[in-house]
Amino acid sequence: MEDCVFCKIVKGEIPSKKVYEDDEVLAFYDINPIAKVHVLVIPKVHIQSLQDLKEDHKELLFHLFETINKVAEIVGVDKTGFRVISNVGEDAGQAVKHLHFHILGGEKLPTR
Repeated sequence: MEDCVFCKIVKGEIPSKKVYEDDEVLAFYDINPIAKVHVLVIPKVHIQSLQDLKEDHKELLFHLFETINKVAEIVGVDKTGFRVISNVGEDAGQAVKHLHFHILGGEKLPTR
């Protein structure tokens, strides 16, 4: 999608502080972190949200979660714990209409 911020990051048109990248996914630090560690994991292909996942996305979805675990290890929250969030739609706070997962950690996170 041409006006998608995350698609522009994938293309290198907008800079990001990368944590991990392969042919299918990209992980980078959030520019407005809400935790000590706040990394976003996105597919390189444009998918608007979890609601738009289809049967043929099964392997990509599994790879995204493999990457989440790999990134948690890279940023050092794999042993202490981390939270994974994907907001769907405006009421949930989805600011960018591109499927993404927030990895939050590096400190005690609130439970509410």
